[in-house]
Amino acid sequence: MQDCYFTPQEREQMLTTLWALLRALGDQVTWDDVRAVHGIVERGVQQGQYRRDHYGINPTLRHLCTALTLCQGVAPDRNMVIATMLYDLCRGEFLTVGDVTRQFGDDVATLVQGLLHVSQLYRKQAAVEDENFHKLLLALAQDIRVILIMIADRLALMRAINHHPDDKFVREVSTEARYLYAPLAHRLGLYVMKSELEDLSLKYLNRKVYDQIAKRLSATKSARDQYIRDFIKPINEALTQAGLHYEIKGRTKSINSIWNKMKNKGVDLSGIYDLFAVRIILDTPPQDEKKECWLAYSIVTDIYTANPSRHKDWITIPKSNGYESLHITVQGPQNRWVEVQIRTQRMDAIAERGLAAHWKYKGITSEGDMDTWMNNVREVLEAGNHDGKMGNLIRDMKRNPYDNEVFVFTPRGDLFKLPQGATLLDFAFHVHTRVGCTCVGGKVDGKNQRLNYRLKNGDTVEVLTSSAQSPKLDWLNHVVTNRARNKIKQAVNESRVRQAELARETLQRRFKNRKVDVDEATMARLVKRMGYKSSTDFLVAVHEGSVEVNTVVERYEQLVAQASEAITHGTAQDFVLQSNTHDEAQGGDDILVIGNDIKGINYKLSRCCNPIYGDRIQGFIASDGAIKVHRADCGNLKHLREKYPYRIIRTRWSGKLGTQFAATLKVVGRDDIGIVASITSVINKSGDSQLRGISIQSQGGMFEGFLTVSVPSLDLLDDLIKKILNVKGVKHVERL
Repeated sequence: MQDCYFTPQEREQMLTTLWALLRALGDQVTWDDVRAVHGIVERGVQQGQYRRDHYGINPTLRHLCTALTLCQGVAPDRNMVIATMLYDLCRGEFLTVGDVTRQFGDDVATLVQGLLHVSQLYRKQAAVEDENFHKLLLALAQDIRVILIMIADRLALMRAINHHPDDKFVREVSTEARYLYAPLAHRLGLYVMKSELEDLSLKYLNRKVYDQIAKRLSATKSARDQYIRDFIKPINEALTQAGLHYEIKGRTKSINSIWNKMKNKGVDLSGIYDLFAVRIILDTPPQDEKKECWLAYSIVTDIYTANPSRHKDWITIPKSNGYESLHITVQGPQNRWVEVQIRTQRMDAIAERGLAAHWKYKGITSEGDMDTWMNNVREVLEAGNHDGKMGNLIRDMKRNPYDNEVFVFTPRGDLFKLPQGATLLDFAFHVHTRVGCTCVGGKVDGKNQRLNYRLKNGDTVEVLTSSAQSPKLDWLNHVVTNRARNKIKQAVNESRVRQAELARETLQRRFKNRKVDVDEATMARLVKRMGYKSSTDFLVAVHEGSVEVNTVVERYEQLVAQASEAITHGTAQDFVLQSNTHDEAQGGDDILVIGNDIKGINYKLSRCCNPIYGDRIQGFIASDGAIKVHRADCGNLKHLREKYPYRIIRTRWSGKLGTQFAATLKVVGRDDIGIVASITSVINKSGDSQLRGISIQSQGGMFEGFLTVSVPSLDLLDDLIKKILNVKGVKHVERL
């Protein structure tokens, strides 16, 4: 490679790292692999494709350090190392994924492709603290080994920037390490890498605090490890003497962990009890668990003095999440406090992989499906590489735990999660209802797209809106989220209601101009005759112009005229035309008296108003000579009276007729289950009334119904109305 490409210090570090990497890989790579990768990298350097980035980082040295960190911290793996060295060269036209496939195989190419996908995220300017960013990272990677490479790469980079002159760059890298890569390492059980990432992040983000804690710790890390060994030694001897089967894990707290405890507890370093922690894991059958845990507890407290205020018994009463363990804090050598956790292998399995997985116990949450997936990976990592198959096992885990979701960015870098199959229109409604209702399209990664464009992971979506746009019913074919579907339906319904109100006002003005009083029951019959299921559909059609207003008025008048002709017929025995002393005193006009002892006079009870016994009534002499009886307040009668006053005849009832009269009731109420059955039951239970017809419309949680009932008199109709009003959920009842 070119001498100017490496500084003398970098060349020395590169050679040291290279030989360490080859030793770690052993027989997993051949010299043909080494020569092939070396040749590609050298050509890339010579052609200016593998140059330092704008922060001055040498990519060859960085990727070599990443590969070595991967082998030492995770597992030696030929394909992961080759992909780490080559993926940077595939960003341009120097090397294609196809070239990698032909020379190194499909698996290396898959890893390179995953690394290229993930590297695109950093162009989005997204907040890495967002949990959705973590999920998108996993979704784009598609292979857990890509995530492992990225964690190792970030640790290698963090080690290399200790004295980098660009403070902003250092802080950005450290922030990503703290909020993205350390939690991922924690989920995967890479605790050593996770702790180092957090410690280095604290060092670069808050060097003053880091230095203060480091200086106040009484010993170096190796000395602290030695302290743990000294602490464990007498416990080992006592547990063995007691005949227990066990494993002891000892560790020293990291500087970052100590700092978190100081912040959370609001104390100085001297107030932290458990700078050192030991875990005793007993191999015991289930029936002896509690007995042996308490035996180990007594052994430890016999050797070291316990702090009673720090005793936690989660064996007698486990935590609600299933966590079981005995926690004690004891005073060890040099008067230092050490936390000791005592549990069985079963309890440890639950704490690590079950209900209380370690990342949940520490406050890092994840979904159930994610837990299973990550636990499988973690078990492979913890199994070691004794049989040389670790790389193959990890390689088999290529399932995306978020394959039912899609993650997209806004132009500002905000990240949103939607279900798989979501469209640009779904995204618009996800951002805000108003944005969705006025959406006319959008731009995805700078290219114009339609409403039905299906989103892909990592898309940057800009929604385009117009104040002239409004939701359409066919939009329901372009969305998959419940939120979008509900908002579209709501907006369309609200729009239809507004249109219906405007059409109703237009019709009312036209009827008023023609001096026609509208009867609701007659209008309801007209709506059905014109083929509409509801009055709202009819009014929307009027608003949209598919039904002419003049046509509606003309057909209404025709229907009224037909109703005047088609009325229930009686015979002369129901009538008597006679003079009445009282009425004669008022004017001497003839009066039609409906009775039981007269023959020869035809009458018809008008269906437009359905008069019943007890109503004030008047008769109208039709062209065929029949007398049509209307209620005195009938709108149609008012119209006839104005046009043909000479054909109006005074009419009154004379005694009960013993017959049933039809009446139409309008009922409004809440659309509750069974309310219609309750209303019909009330009518049927009234011995003198019968239900002849019913029409119900429901919208927005309310219903409007028209009931045709037969009753013998007005008094009984009023009584029936009161009974219907008493039905729970009924708000209003009126006779039409």
